Amino acid sequence: MFRIKDALNYHADGRPGKIEVTPSKPCQTQRDLSLAYTPGVAEPCRRIAERTQDVYKYTAKGNLVAVVTNGTAVLGLGDIGPEASKPVMEGKGVLFKQFADIDVFDIELKADTVDEMVNAIVAMAPTFGGINLEDIRSPECFEVEEILRERLDIPVFHDDQHGTAIIAGAALLNAAHLQGKELSELKTVVSGAGAAAIACVKFMIELGLRAENIIMCDSKGVLKPGRERMTAVKEPWARDVAASTVGEALEGADFFLGLSVPGVCTAQDLKTMAERPIIFVLANPDPEVPYAEVVAACPDAVIATGRSDHPNQVNNVLGFPYIFRGALDCQATGVSEAMKLAAARALAHLAREEVPDSVSEAYGVDAIKFGANYIIPKPFDPRVLFWVAPDVAQAAVDEGIARVDGFEKDQYREALRRRVSPTHAVLSTEYAKARRYCPTMTFVEGEEGRMIHAAVIARDEGICQPRLLGRSKDIKSYADEHNLDLDGIEIVEPWTDDRQVQYIENWFQKSCRRGATRNSAEQLAKRRRGFGMLQLECGDTDALICGISDAWANYMRPALEVVGVAPGVRRAAGMYMLVMPNTVKFICDATVNIDPDDRTLAEIAILASDMVRSMDIEPRVAMLSYANFGAVKDESSRKIQRAVQLVREQRPDLEIDGEMQVDTALSQKVREQFYPFTELSDDANVLVMPNLAAANITYKILQQLSNAEVVGPILLGMDHALTIMQRGASVAEIVNMTAITAVQYGTKSRRHGRVTLPPR
Repeated sequence: MFRIKDALNYHADGRPGKIEVTPSKPCQTQRDLSLAYTPGVAEPCRRIAERTQDVYKYTAKGNLVAVVTNGTAVLGLGDIGPEASKPVMEGKGVLFKQFADIDVFDIELKADTVDEMVNAIVAMAPTFGGINLEDIRSPECFEVEEILRERLDIPVFHDDQHGTAIIAGAALLNAAHLQGKELSELKTVVSGAGAAAIACVKFMIELGLRAENIIMCDSKGVLKPGRERMTAVKEPWARDVAASTVGEALEGADFFLGLSVPGVCTAQDLKTMAERPIIFVLANPDPEVPYAEVVAACPDAVIATGRSDHPNQVNNVLGFPYIFRGALDCQATGVSEAMKLAAARALAHLAREEVPDSVSEAYGVDAIKFGANYIIPKPFDPRVLFWVAPDVAQAAVDEGIARVDGFEKDQYREALRRRVSPTHAVLSTEYAKARRYCPTMTFVEGEEGRMIHAAVIARDEGICQPRLLGRSKDIKSYADEHNLDLDGIEIVEPWTDDRQVQYIENWFQKSCRRGATRNSAEQLAKRRRGFGMLQLECGDTDALICGISDAWANYMRPALEVVGVAPGVRRAAGMYMLVMPNTVKFICDATVNIDPDDRTLAEIAILASDMVRSMDIEPRVAMLSYANFGAVKDESSRKIQRAVQLVREQRPDLEIDGEMQVDTALSQKVREQFYPFTELSDDANVLVMPNLAAANITYKILQQLSNAEVVGPILLGMDHALTIMQRGASVAEIVNMTAITAVQYGTKSRRHGRVTLPPR
C-alpha cells in the first residue's frame, strides 16, 4: 500500500529517476584519464577495428541491454507516449540489475511506425549486447521483433510476448504433471488474442500442446473463419466450432488460459470443464474470474494468476533477467526457441526440487513443497539465476549460435555464484519474513514526525502492528497536517495509561533486591523510553524501537537494566549491516563494548555470526587488527588471537580467522599471495573490530563515502526484540530496522515456542 505522493516522491527525491551510470574503472589521476580516454583508449579501438568480436572483451557491450519502447502499450495505461513510459523502462532496468547484474540503457523512441522503430534500433544496435522490446502495441510488436531478429546478430526479446509465455509454459508443464494429463491431449481454451496470448499459445505448442485442440477467443468471442474483425495475426487460430463465447468453449476443456480482462466468463462456466482442470487466470490486476471463486468452483484445479497475493504467480521477472544473463554470457547471436524452452524447463524442474527453508521463511510459510499451490519458483528464490542462465547458455552453445569457446556449464554456474551474490536480496527477504511475524511494535518517540511516518509505512508494508507512545492530540495533529492515515495504529499515552501501575509493581518486585526503590520504578515508568521497555519486559508489546531523540547511551542503559541480555549471554553487542550492489558486509561492535577483552570479542563474533546466519547468509568472520597473523607481538594482537581460538573451541561450525588487516580479510589476491594458510574460503563478510572506536569510525566513513545502504545498529544478545536507532536516523532507516526487529522477534519467539503467526 502506498499513497500517490509516496510514488511521486520515490521517483523525484534526490537524483530524479531510478537509475544512473557509474564508472567501473578508476579515473582519479592523469594516468587514469589517459588510459580511460585519449591516448590510451586508442589501443582497444585498434583491436576492435581488427576483430569486431573483441568489443565484448574491451567494452561493456556484453553486459549492456537496451530496454526499448515507443510507449504505445504501457502496462494498463495504453498509448501514453515515449516520455510517459520512461519510469516503466527505468523500472525494468532496476529489475535487470537487481536480479542478474545486467546494465541497462532505457530507450524511449518517438517512432510511430514499424519502419521507424526498426531503423532506429538497428542504427543503435552496435552499442548493446541485447535488445529487450517492451510495451509496444500489437500487431506492430510482432513485426518489429521479427525484422530485428533477421537483421541483428544479438539477442532480441519482446518480453510482453515471450516472458509471459516462458513462465506460463513452465507452470503448465508442472500443472499437467500434477493433474496426470498429457499436453498433447489437453483441450485448451484461450481468452485473449493479443501479443501475450498468441506468444503463449505458440510456445506451449512447442512444449507439446496440439494446435487443433486449441480454441482462441478475443473480446468478440471465439475466433472463427470469416468472422468480422479478424486480423492476419488472428486468422491462423480461427476454428470452425459450435461454441461462440468463452463460456460455451469451456465445456469439457482441460486447460483455460486467460490473458484478457475480468468477466469474460464465470465460475459457473469453469465448473463445466473436465475433471482435474488447469486454470490460468492471468489478467492483472483483476483475473478473468476472482481467485476465490475459481477455488470454490473447481477445488480439484491447479490454478495460476498474475497476482503476488495468490499461489503460482506467473511473473515475468522469473524469465527475462536470467535469459539475457545466459544469452549475454555466451555471446549468443539471438534468443532461439531452444533457449526459451530451456528456460521454461529449468524453471519447471527447479520447482520440483526441495525448497530451502530460507525461501519458505521469506514467503511466510513453514515449508514450500511442489504441489498444486507451488508449480513455479518464487521470484526471490536466489537459485533461479543458477538454474536458468546456465541452461539458456548451454542451449545456445548446443544450437551453434554462441560465440564463446570452451563453454562449461558447471564452471559457468560457479562463476555466476561468485559474480552475483544472493545477498543482494537480503533486505527484501527480511521484509518478507517480517510480514510473516507482524509483531506488535512500540515506537517510543511517538510524537516525532520521523517515527509517525515510519509507523505508517511499517503498517502499510505489513511488517508490524505499530503502537505510538505520546500525546494523542499531538500525534493526530501531525498526521492531519501531513495527510497520514493512522488507521490501525494504536496510540498510548504513558502518563495516563492504566497499565503503568502494573509495570511499576512488576519492576519493583523484580529489581528491589538489586537496589531499586518504588520511587525509582515510578520515575522510570513516567518516561516514554522507560514505559516502553517495561511494557516489553512485561510482554505487553512484542518489540520496541526507539533512540531518535537522545544520545544512544541514554537508551542503552535502561535497556540493559530493564530488558537485559538473553540467557547464556555475558555482554550485548551492536552490529551494522552495509548493503552494497553485490555483497553485504557486517561491522561489529560499533555501539556497545568500548574496549572488549578476548572473551567479549569471541562472544561478539558468535552473536554476529548467528544473526547473519539467520539472514540466510553464511558468515565468514575476520577478527581485524592493524597487523597480520602475529607480525606484531603486543597485547592487542594476542587478545585477538585468543578470541579466535575461543570461537573455534566454542563454535567449530563457524568459519573464522585472524588477527588480520582489513585488506587481507577482503582481498582474495592478498590472501593467496601472502597468507595461503588462511582458513577463510572467500572474502570475509563479518568484520569484528578490535574496539568500539575502530568499528564506529569505519561504518560512519563508509556510510558517508560509499553508496552502501547502512542498516542498524542491530542489537545482539538482548532478551527481547529491541532496537535503539541513532539520533539522526532517517524514516527509511527506521523502517528497515523495524523489519529487522520484527524478524528478531520471530526468531526469538520460535526458539522459545512462543510465536503465533497471524492468519494469512
